[in-house]
Amino acid sequence: RHLLEATNAMDGKVLSKEPPDIENVLALNPRIPRHASLMPTTATQKARQHWKRNQTKGCTTCGSLKNNFDDVKHTTMSERAALREAGRCLKCADAPCQKSCPTQLDIKTFIGNISTRNYYGAARAIFSDNPLGLTCGMVCPTSDLCVGGCNLYASEEGPINIGGLQQFATEVFKNMRLPQVQDPSLPLSEELPDSYHAKVALCGCGPASISCATFLARLGYTNLTIFEKYDYIGGLSSSEIPQFRLPYDVVSFEVELMKDLGVKIELGKGLGDNGVTCRSLKQEGYEAVFLGIGLPEPKRFPAFEGLTSSHGYYTSKDFLPLVSRTSKPGMCDCSSNSLPSLSGNVIVLGCGDTAFDCATSALRCGAKRVYVVFRKGFTNIRAVPEEMQVAVDEKCEFMPFVSPKKVIMKGDKIVGLELVRTEQNDDGTWVEDEDQTIKLKCSYIMSAFGSELGQTAVAAAMAPVKMDRWGLPEVDPVTMQTSEKWIFCGGDLDGVTHTTVEAVNDGKQAAWYMHKYLQSLHGLFVPKEPCLPKFFTPIDSVDISVEMAGLKFENPYGLASATPTTSAAMMRRAFEAGWSFALTKTYVLDKDIITNVSPRIVRGTTSGHIFGPGQGAFLNIELISEKTCAYWCQCITELKRDFPTKIVIASIMCGYSKEDWTLLAQKSEEAGADALELNLSCPHGMGERGMGLACGQDEELVRNICRWVRAAVKIPFFAKMTPNITSIVGIAKAAKEGGATGVTATNTVSGLMGVNTKGVAWPNIGKDQRTTYGGVSGNAIRPIALRAVSAISNALPGFPVMAAGGIDAADVALQFIQCGAPVVQVCSAIHNQDFTIVDDYITGLKALLYLQSIDELQDWDGQSCPTVRHQKGKPVPKLMDLIGKHLPSFGPYMKERESIVAQHKEEVAPLDQSKPEVHRPVFQPKKPVPTVQDMVGIALPRITSYNDLDNKQQAVAIIDEEMCINCGKCYMTCNDSGYQAITFDPETHLPHVTDDCTGCTLCVSVCPIIDCITMIPRPTPYLPRRGIPLAVEAVS
Repeated sequence: RHLLEATNAMDGKVLSKEPPDIENVLALNPRIPRHASLMPTTATQKARQHWKRNQTKGCTTCGSLKNNFDDVKHTTMSERAALREAGRCLKCADAPCQKSCPTQLDIKTFIGNISTRNYYGAARAIFSDNPLGLTCGMVCPTSDLCVGGCNLYASEEGPINIGGLQQFATEVFKNMRLPQVQDPSLPLSEELPDSYHAKVALCGCGPASISCATFLARLGYTNLTIFEKYDYIGGLSSSEIPQFRLPYDVVSFEVELMKDLGVKIELGKGLGDNGVTCRSLKQEGYEAVFLGIGLPEPKRFPAFEGLTSSHGYYTSKDFLPLVSRTSKPGMCDCSSNSLPSLSGNVIVLGCGDTAFDCATSALRCGAKRVYVVFRKGFTNIRAVPEEMQVAVDEKCEFMPFVSPKKVIMKGDKIVGLELVRTEQNDDGTWVEDEDQTIKLKCSYIMSAFGSELGQTAVAAAMAPVKMDRWGLPEVDPVTMQTSEKWIFCGGDLDGVTHTTVEAVNDGKQAAWYMHKYLQSLHGLFVPKEPCLPKFFTPIDSVDISVEMAGLKFENPYGLASATPTTSAAMMRRAFEAGWSFALTKTYVLDKDIITNVSPRIVRGTTSGHIFGPGQGAFLNIELISEKTCAYWCQCITELKRDFPTKIVIASIMCGYSKEDWTLLAQKSEEAGADALELNLSCPHGMGERGMGLACGQDEELVRNICRWVRAAVKIPFFAKMTPNITSIVGIAKAAKEGGATGVTATNTVSGLMGVNTKGVAWPNIGKDQRTTYGGVSGNAIRPIALRAVSAISNALPGFPVMAAGGIDAADVALQFIQCGAPVVQVCSAIHNQDFTIVDDYITGLKALLYLQSIDELQDWDGQSCPTVRHQKGKPVPKLMDLIGKHLPSFGPYMKERESIVAQHKEEVAPLDQSKPEVHRPVFQPKKPVPTVQDMVGIALPRITSYNDLDNKQQAVAIIDEEMCINCGKCYMTCNDSGYQAITFDPETHLPHVTDDCTGCTLCVSVCPIIDCITMIPRPTPYLPRRGIPLAVEAVS
């Protein structure tokens, strides 16, 4: 390319036209059409098959699924998808989604945490209310529960994928490999009364027992034992929910979290086995027993009496455990066993979740076609839509309104099933019409009619518990106590629970009332109001306090002098929420009191057409506080009296008057303020009155004002900087020379957010619709604020800086800390949500600091783990390893991919396709956890002048074709904004970076898939394209 340019220059060719090789690169670059398009329908019909990504309607079978237990959930998400979906959530007041969750999960909090990339905080919120949060994120019937109450159902884009977000956050936490620990605020186990060492037995290691044991252990109980009949943990989660919906390592992970708290498990010892009964447990000294054994027996239909798997008949409780044992790595030591071998047609009877699990599992065991047969119609299907959709996608057939009548046998093998038509009478009852029958050929029949207690030995082992008319224990729905006060019950066994999450809540409910019962046995009082401890890890003990200017801040987060501190009552609520400091809204002497206009605070336009929360910017023409100096001085006194550990900073403003500044500063100090902030930067309104910006843009005025205040008070004070100036460093130096303790960087940026098509701005005032330049705040000004903080910190080492401007997450706060500001002020983020966001910021910062001490996580970016090669959030095999080439995921290439993967899966047994995940031992810090103070300013040495940058160390882009979704955004931006260094294949739409890449990084910036394009060191020296070589003269 360089030689060609030189030759063209020498030959006098036109240089303002692209050379032929670039024209070839630009072949698919967008062009504005000059005419209407014309294409025969037949050509389009052919073309769309080439580009098709979804399933073809005419397809009656999908590719082979034999041995393929890869994730099939529609809800699974990558980090990109999770961030986008979490950003859609409104985080509603009194959120209906939470009220629809059996465990009352704080859904808006955990989704809010995800939106700020605080995945630990999200997982902590989830596990606090649901110890099986990952399991439930994968298998919860969310459309019937939390999602069913989502307020976004009332909008066009539809409800939030709550289950997918829950799965994402808890999986990220799983990869952190951290232990669960006791609530640090509770007494140590050796300090607790003897009642906390009472022996408690839990029968069955399913969701209800795991939940109950976890909450009891969090309360401080030290002698908890789960007795499990089988040689594996997890109950039905392990044995009857297939690997492609719920991997065994998920169950194992959650059980390990429970065991972190000291809970013991004894396998091969179940209720009714080897003499284990409720009475025997009591005789062994167990003061309370929890029954969470589920319903162990399948309900049977008379037509199938005497039939077994040898004939081709399975119940769901026969078939699904066989599949699980031979497809779930780590579940049991049975690697030599193979999946049940099916062939031909399989009929599955039932229409609940279990029936669909049988149907989709049958395909993976070799069935060629699966019929799901059920008595009622599609409107009566019990399974949740998410579960049914998988069966639809995998081409299972559905036969409603029929009931089994007779099994057709040939010798000792099933060859068919006779079915009878069912109809619903006007009174709602269902009847069978014997005149309408149908025979269906099949090789196997599976029944999924539900479960029952059945076993007399198990029922007898529950004595002396009273049974109801259905043969199940009588259970108080609130306390979960049976007729025997020392025996509690939950899960399927109570006859009310139908889902995993409801079983979890039964265990949670039982734990509290078991706690009350056990303490009453020892004569100890338990508060009436339930107070179950939350989920904790070592992260929660990280100290994020910091000292600045002689002041001790509990954490780096405070409220800026703005609308969140309109009143002292609001500051009080903020302190109660956990904010460590707050600035009053700026107040003045009574002679300078103001009255605001309205409207005055509007959404920004810098993030595009986003409506609702999540605004990237706001613009305001609000002035300072309308309240008097006397009000604020009294409130400062009250707040310091009631919150002595919190920092209260008085924000004050005057004109260029020594007397005024002296008087107002002294009044504020006398009121008890910990520090002052001198508002020298309000960008609108006040400057016209000789205040705010009018003072803050002149170094001499700033220097003198600071001298006056320094002479008037002894407490620290900070001059608030304006960004609306050529050099903010000069103003900061003037403040320091005047005796200021530090500065705040920065106030809002003066701007005009926009005008409508009629030339009217928003906000506008009165009939004349006039406006003025207002203050822009939020994420839009973050780069300006970061520059100001880092520039001041580099120029004035050790000079305290408080940061303000676009802080809306813990990782953003850490950026400002690393740029030199020990504490940060927040405003616009509260506009978008509420005061409770501080909990997100606190847990997020603790996690960011703690994870830096874990050597095994050094390749993480904050709380983001390395991106796994994926499509639709699910890992994809590297085809280069299988066939030596890349293939896109559409049309004929997708079919080829599926065929290659299917062939590979068929050749490898499920248990050999992956190894069990390892969750323990946990990752331990190999070095001290850094403090906030350790982080202050660590980025500054890397922020330098342009001339200090090394133009010899170049980088180039590389594209991961397995993750590419073939959109061509990288190709287009490189063509029309860059260096024409990416080709775009017309058939595969796979982009390729050529040797002409200059490393500009535009492609990375516009790529919609995280880490699909990355930058790597350039392998060859960089030779700029000069157009005309330096030694050649231009041709005139």
